Amino acid sequence: MPQLRLALSQIDSTVGDLTGNAEAIVHWTRHAAEQGAHLVAFPEMALTGYPVEDLALRSSFVEASREAVRALAVRLEVEGFGEVPVVVGYLDRSERAARYGQPAGAPQNAAAVLYGGEVALSFAKHHLPNYGVFDEFRYFVPGETLPVVRVHGVDVALAICEDLWQDGGRVPAARTAGAGLLLSVNASPYEVDKDDTRLDLVRRRAREAGCTTAYVAMIGGQDELVYDGDSIVCDRDGEVIARAPQFSEGCMLLDLDLPAASTDPVTGVVDDGLRVDRVVLRAEPLAPYDAELAGGYAERLEDTEEIYTALVVGLRAYLAKNGFRSVLIGLSGGIDSALVAAIACDAVGAQHVYGVSMPSKYSSQHSRDDAAELARRTGLNLRTVEIAPMFDAYTAALGLTGLAEENLQSRLRGTTLMGLSNQEGHLVLAPGNKSELAVGYSTLYGDSVGAYGPVKDVYKTWIFALARWRNKAAEERGQTPPIPENSISKPPSAELRPGQVDTDSLPDYDVLDRILELYVDRDQGLEAIVAQGFERELVARTLRMVDTAEYKRRQYPPGTKISPKGFGKDRRLPVTNRWREGAQ
Repeated sequence: MPQLRLALSQIDSTVGDLTGNAEAIVHWTRHAAEQGAHLVAFPEMALTGYPVEDLALRSSFVEASREAVRALAVRLEVEGFGEVPVVVGYLDRSERAARYGQPAGAPQNAAAVLYGGEVALSFAKHHLPNYGVFDEFRYFVPGETLPVVRVHGVDVALAICEDLWQDGGRVPAARTAGAGLLLSVNASPYEVDKDDTRLDLVRRRAREAGCTTAYVAMIGGQDELVYDGDSIVCDRDGEVIARAPQFSEGCMLLDLDLPAASTDPVTGVVDDGLRVDRVVLRAEPLAPYDAELAGGYAERLEDTEEIYTALVVGLRAYLAKNGFRSVLIGLSGGIDSALVAAIACDAVGAQHVYGVSMPSKYSSQHSRDDAAELARRTGLNLRTVEIAPMFDAYTAALGLTGLAEENLQSRLRGTTLMGLSNQEGHLVLAPGNKSELAVGYSTLYGDSVGAYGPVKDVYKTWIFALARWRNKAAEERGQTPPIPENSISKPPSAELRPGQVDTDSLPDYDVLDRILELYVDRDQGLEAIVAQGFERELVARTLRMVDTAEYKRRQYPPGTKISPKGFGKDRRLPVTNRWREGAQ
C-alpha cells in the first residue's frame, strides 16, 4: 500500500490578521516539511480567522483573502516547500452565475490546496450550518464539488467542518469516489462534552466513508468562542489512530498506509449531486520507507479541568488579540470575583492582575479579609477604595432608599473600576455568572460593568466546582491554593444591605441551576420542567425572572462560551416580549 506522512497543524488564527495568519501557516509548514511531511493541513479559514461574520460581506476583505491565498502559495514555493501540498482554509467568492438568493460573486467558506507556487485546487463548504453561533446561510453559498487530490498515489477527498457534522454530501461521496483518505479542515468551537461527541462523529464518518478520516481542528479563542484543538485520525473501521492534545497549538504528524488510487477513477456527479473535481499532484507512490511517526494519543482532560482551561484560554486570547496586557477586577471577597481573579492570574500572570476592594458600610470584615487573602495567595495587585463617602454624597443629593440605594453601591463600584481603567489602561472583567444573568440578579452599570465576562456562561454550581478544582490542582502541585476557603464556604451575598444573602431573592442554586438548564439550554417550557419534579410556583417564578431580565443580558459584555447555549448568539429572544410560560 502507498505510504503518506500527514501533518495536521492545529493553530490559533486571528480574524482579519491575514499577514500574521499567513506567517503562522508558513512557520508550521516549515516545521512539517522538516519532519518529512507529504501533505500538510490547516484548520477551516485559518488564513482569515473564524468566524469572520459580516466581514464576509465586505468585498474588500474577500478580495484581500483571495490575494493572500495566492501570495501564500508563492511564498511557500519561494521558501522551498512548493512540492508539499498544503490545505488551508480561507474566504473566497463564487465564480458561478447568479441564482435566486445567491448573487454572482457571493462569499464562500473555502479551502485551497497550495502546490508548486499556485492554488492547485479550491473548493467551498457544502453543508452550511445555521444554528447556535453559526450564521453561514447569511454569508455564504455552498460548494457543489467533491474535491479529490492525488498525492503520491493516494486519492485524498477534502471536506470542511459541517460537511462531516451533517449526513450525506461529501462523506458518502468520498466512498463512491474511492478515496483512500478523507481530510476535513475544521474550526469547531468548544463546549462541554464536545470532545466525546466529536470523537464519535469522526469514528462514524470514517466507517461511512470507508477510508481513513483525518479531522484537523483550530485552537485558541475568538471573542466568545474557544477552540480546543483535539485533531483526530481514525481508520476505515472507525478505530482511533491518533489524537492531538486539547488547547495546545502544534502539529501532529503520522505515517499512514493507504489504499492505492484507482487506475479508473470515478468521475462526474456522485452523491447529493456533487461533481467530482480531481487534480493529480503526484501520481506515483513513494518508495517504501520505515514508518516512524504514529501521532500518539494525547491524554484527555477531566471535565472540570477542561472547562477551567477553556476559560483561561478564552480570556487570554481576548486580551492578547485586543491589545490588552492587564486586567482590573472588583474583589468583594466572594466566590465569583475570586474565581475570575484566579482565571486571570493563570491567563496573564498575577503581576498583570489588579484587584480593587471597594467596601461600603454593609461590607463585612470577613469579606474585606477574604479579598486581601486572595491577593496574598495569588500575588495579584490589590488596592482599597472606600465608597462610603461617594455613597453618602449621592444619597444626600438624591434621597435614594430601598433597592435604589442598594444598587447605588454597585454602580459606584462600576464607576470606580471604569475610572481606573481609563486612567491606567487595564481591561475591566465582569464577574457575573450564568445563574445571575439568567434571572437578572445583577445591577446595570454596576456589577455588570466590564469589557469581558470570563464566567458569563458558567452556572453558580459550576463556579463552586471550578474553585474547588483549582485549589485541589494547586495542592497537588505543591502550590498555595489561590482561592480562600472562606470565599467558597460562606453563603453567597451581594452585601448591599444588612444580613443579605442570595437566597433572600433566589432559590438554592442547586435547584435554580437545574431549572435554568432545562429552560435556557434546552428550551423546555413550564409544563415540561414541572414534569421533571419541580414545584410549579417555583418554576413559574424562575421563568418570569428569566424572561423579564432579557434587557439586562443584552447590555452585558461578551464572555467565554462553554455551554451548548450561551447568552449571546446562541440564544436570541426579543426584549419586548409578552409571552410568558404558563400564563396564556
